[in-house]
Amino acid sequence: MFERTDSRVDVVLPCLNERGALPWVLSRLPHRYRAIVVDNCSTDGSAELAESLGATVVREDRRGFGAAAHAGLLAATAEFVAFCDCDGSLDPAQLPALLAPVMDGRADLVLGSRQPQRGSWPLHARIANGVLAWRLRRLTGEHVKDLGPMRAARRDGLLSLGLEDRRSGYPLEMFLKASLDNWRIVEFPVPYAPRTGKSKVTGTVRGTITAVLDMSAQLRAAKTLLPSGPVRMNGRREERTRG
Repeated sequence: MFERTDSRVDVVLPCLNERGALPWVLSRLPHRYRAIVVDNCSTDGSAELAESLGATVVREDRRGFGAAAHAGLLAATAEFVAFCDCDGSLDPAQLPALLAPVMDGRADLVLGSRQPQRGSWPLHARIANGVLAWRLRRLTGEHVKDLGPMRAARRDGLLSLGLEDRRSGYPLEMFLKASLDNWRIVEFPVPYAPRTGKSKVTGTVRGTITAVLDMSAQLRAAKTLLPSGPVRMNGRREERTRG
């Protein structure tokens, strides 16, 4: 059992039946990083295990990644908030390096750009991610390569974005609204290992379809704002005229 007191960073860990991965994930948190495990209707005792290991547990009954992630953000009290998957594919020990650009004022949002190990990322998922990143570069001018789940920012800034998606579009909405608000967005490479258990998104047809629909909705919404608004080009904001 471990405890995180006087935390400077709260780490939001959306959780749906991740009992097998939780002990390793929680053991990898750095000193003064508090784990906020958001239990999203687990049936395998994940919440009870997380509590026994010293994590702060929040229960969110609305199913969906965005619902769990946002519940964790609302429960956070630290100046800085990081998000990380709870399935063992990402190592929380990477968070101090990921957070450094935010803490020292060089960035407003840092995205963990996944560096896949063998067997960690199905080909169809990698292709879909690459296409999404390409569309985002064209839409926003941001030099983004991966819209991965590990990310970090200041809590107050995240709350100011007014995030509304409660399903799979939450990470994309965060990126798009941060870009629209002229946030400095950078990427940091993080190892990406095979997850423990089966993915709830890319591992199922239903999950994949839900993710595609949710992200498509976010992209459509962004297009209505971006054409007449500012676009980031080479680190600067320029006005885009309607074509």
